[in-house]
Amino acid sequence: MTQEFVVSGDSHVVEPMDLFTERLPKDLRDKALTQTEFELEEPLVPGGHTVFRTVHAPGYEGWTVSRYRQHSGPTPDWMPDGILRDMDRDGVDATVLFSNFALFATYTDDHEVALAHARVYNDWVAETYGPYSDRMRPLAAIPTTDIGDAVKEIERAVNLGLRGLFLPEHPQPLPYHSDEYEPLWAAAEANGLPIFFHLAAGGANTKTGNSITGDAVKGILTAMAMGKNKELSNATLAARTMGGGNSSGAVPMRIISELIASGACDRHPNLLWNTIEYNAGWLAHFMSMMDKGWRTGTGQDSEWWMGYLQEGKPWSEQNLFGQLFLINERWPYDLKPSEYVKRNIRVQFADDRMAVQARHITGVDTIYWGNDYPHAEGTFLGSQAVISEQMFDVPADERAKMLGGTLGKIMGFDTAKKFAPVAPTGEVLPV
Repeated sequence: MTQEFVVSGDSHVVEPMDLFTERLPKDLRDKALTQTEFELEEPLVPGGHTVFRTVHAPGYEGWTVSRYRQHSGPTPDWMPDGILRDMDRDGVDATVLFSNFALFATYTDDHEVALAHARVYNDWVAETYGPYSDRMRPLAAIPTTDIGDAVKEIERAVNLGLRGLFLPEHPQPLPYHSDEYEPLWAAAEANGLPIFFHLAAGGANTKTGNSITGDAVKGILTAMAMGKNKELSNATLAARTMGGGNSSGAVPMRIISELIASGACDRHPNLLWNTIEYNAGWLAHFMSMMDKGWRTGTGQDSEWWMGYLQEGKPWSEQNLFGQLFLINERWPYDLKPSEYVKRNIRVQFADDRMAVQARHITGVDTIYWGNDYPHAEGTFLGSQAVISEQMFDVPADERAKMLGGTLGKIMGFDTAKKFAPVAPTGEVLPV
């Protein structure tokens, strides 16, 4: 196991199946997120899964996944002792906890229902994981459907002892560059609470039953179909290769650009916004391109005109004709976009060697690691191998920051106290 204090920036609790049906106000329980677990008599493939769980929520109705098994050992669940056991198995000293299926209900367009789910969830994680805060810090779910209520829930989260905020990647109804978010940012900064955005959170429309995120995850079905095809065509190979180098950075790029462009980073120098489960290999290029968009580069003549000429109109009325690069010199803030990233933005990665190699451009303090426990797309039970493979040539001080020092400081963990077992030879110790 690693010698450093390791903090995972991306872990999930598998909520009890009856959490919301038992705890929501009685008049809303017919709208509660529910789950159905079922077991097949025979696995779909030899040695495969037999236990599955289906989600029932607007925009995600029918979404079904294998019960977390991780091939060997006990099944991950929400019990604190089980999570601690699995942290030790994976060499993780401390972790930030996100919701799992609950994120399908806490960020919909139905404000009353979303807020009720968030309050139930926040109460539950505070009482369940509060006694284990030396190693586990759950985040407070904050819907964005009403900023006034969001601020009230932030204040309530502080009283519950929660030390970070979880906001949706797809906010409703307003984008994050909107001025209406200012009270939320101010409340977060005043209370010293970092903000986190996580993949696949938000975007569900309860009126239509559609979901931005739900539509996106259905793309998994394409990959599944590819895996079943015995013959790989050129088109299949091209599609999967394109998907492997996918645009996972598109959402965090949007969020980051909206926060910077709105002046939120400028007005709140001490507030940190974190993007989770998008990896970080895209970040260096994005920082460079943001800066480039706000300066007149080589060959970009600010007097260059182009557009559609409207015959017969005087030049003063040619509104489809203009100076292409004139906006480049109008950046309104004191720092460059990349400088706001280094000061205000933190980006989590899991299995991303490019992010590690680009740390000298992004800033080593800007990125940190996480294992996405207990999801199969994460590194759980393989984290030590991934860390060894991707950080073998990283100096000890920089490695310590990415593995736990940076996030440990953000979330207030005591990084001087090592919890997970340490094996100098690197083998996984029995727990």
